[in-house]
Amino acid sequence: MIRIAAKLAFFAAAGGLLLAGTAVEARSRLSGKEQLARLLEGRVAGEPVNCIALPRVTSSTVIDKTAIVYDSGSTRYVQQPKSGAEALDSNDILITQVPGVQLCSIDVVQLRDRNGHFWRGFVGLDKFVPYRRPRKVAMAD
Repeated sequence: MIRIAAKLAFFAAAGGLLLAGTAVEARSRLSGKEQLARLLEGRVAGEPVNCIALPRVTSSTVIDKTAIVYDSGSTRYVQQPKSGAEALDSNDILITQVPGVQLCSIDVVQLRDRNGHFWRGFVGLDKFVPYRRPRKVAMAD
C-alpha cells in the first residue's frame, strides 16, 4: 500500500510540474503585434504595393489575429488583411489560388486547419507593406 501511495504522489507531483510548465509558457507567449514587431526588428517600412510576385516568396508566416508575412529574400512583405484578420491562426495553412504569378490586394486567401484539414475561413487582402533592412552608409574620411 505504501508503494502505491508513493507512486501516486510521484505522478501527481510530476503532473503538477507539467501543468506549471504550460502555465508559464502561456504567460510568456507574445501577442500578435509583439510577434510581428519581433519579426520585423531592424527593418524599415517602404511604400505599400498592390501585388507581390509569388515565385519570389520563399516562405510565409501567419501571425495570430494580426498579419501574414511573406518572406522574399531581403524583403518581408506584411499583409494585414482588410477583412478576416481575426480568423488568422498560426496553425493555419494558406490556400492561395491566383490566375497568374502575382498575389494582389484584390485577392482572397483561404484558411485551412493544419491538424483537422477543415476549412476555417478566408481573409480579404489589402496592400502589402515591404520591410527591408536599411542600407549601411559608408563613412567618408
